[in-house]
Amino acid sequence: MLTRVSGLTAPTVSKAVESLLRRGLVEELDPVTPALGRPGRLVRMAGSPVVLGVVIDATTCCIVATGLEGCVTEERTRRFETPDRYDSLLDAITTECRGLFQEGMPPLAIGVSVPGLVNERLQEIVVSPNLHILDKRNPARDLGARLGCKALLVQETDGLCLAERLYGDAQGLSDFAMLDVSAGLGLGVMSGGELLSGHSGMAGEFGHITVDPNGSRCGCGNRGCLETLATDAALVRLFSERAGRELDVAAVAKLLAERPADHAAEIQTVTTYLAVAIAAVINVFNPTALFVHGQLLTTTDEYFSRVLEEVRQRTLTASLADCTIQTTRSCKRQGAIAGIICNITQGWAPAIR
Repeated sequence: MLTRVSGLTAPTVSKAVESLLRRGLVEELDPVTPALGRPGRLVRMAGSPVVLGVVIDATTCCIVATGLEGCVTEERTRRFETPDRYDSLLDAITTECRGLFQEGMPPLAIGVSVPGLVNERLQEIVVSPNLHILDKRNPARDLGARLGCKALLVQETDGLCLAERLYGDAQGLSDFAMLDVSAGLGLGVMSGGELLSGHSGMAGEFGHITVDPNGSRCGCGNRGCLETLATDAALVRLFSERAGRELDVAAVAKLLAERPADHAAEIQTVTTYLAVAIAAVINVFNPTALFVHGQLLTTTDEYFSRVLEEVRQRTLTASLADCTIQTTRSCKRQGAIAGIICNITQGWAPAIR
């Protein structure tokens, strides 16, 4: 089977499988005895945890341990509030990572999902508008040094792109886009089967297009960026301003469910600008599918259908006809895992050939 799918010779496949078995990355099942010929060997991705996914977000961090199959479970997940100092952040992540692995065994590799602009050439976060303790830092390099293993910096929306392609509804798609509208507004684009990265890996910062020159101050320093009006964070800010006190995502979700009429203007504002963002992505990149990741307006059919109605009014008819729009099935934990799994498996490919 593997020889037919891969195009490799039987000895090459056997050598590669033996190498993966020794590493503990695949496990052997009971052999199948055919009617004719020798029994075949059945292997599958190892279910025991060998990689870690670390998600650093503006308010919450989480760490998940998984095998190469990428199965994310609550049992193997740890969460904590994001500290306000970088050294405290590293200490907390290091402690949780060590706690997830038995007998002090280090993970094979770690994927570290981060928000903001990631310069791939310099391997650092240029700026993280919603979490400035990460500015000019590389938490993947620092965690790798502490834990003694390979670690990779994964821009969070690129990670969501990879996760949707590996585990979600983008399987088999070569041209699609991912719009993350949670804390900020990030765009990931898969074109011809490859992530669109730009010269320094910072392509996709759609959230920092100016749509209101006199608008609210953005975390990047400018005013009126799209992410100040089209995201979950924007809706939370508008609801908080109306309430005269600071609300969180859970409180806003409750108000959306119980008292939407009291916040019709705020809901309409974010709905309109989110539709503008989606329409712009479709008009510019012409994807076969666009996936939207969020926690508020994208999580119920009622609110998301309002967004889609405005999208239909603002998108070029021909481009929209070729594109499906849906919420994502993947999460940022899977994004961190997908990023490191894609990296390490690509690294093995030349040796296998």
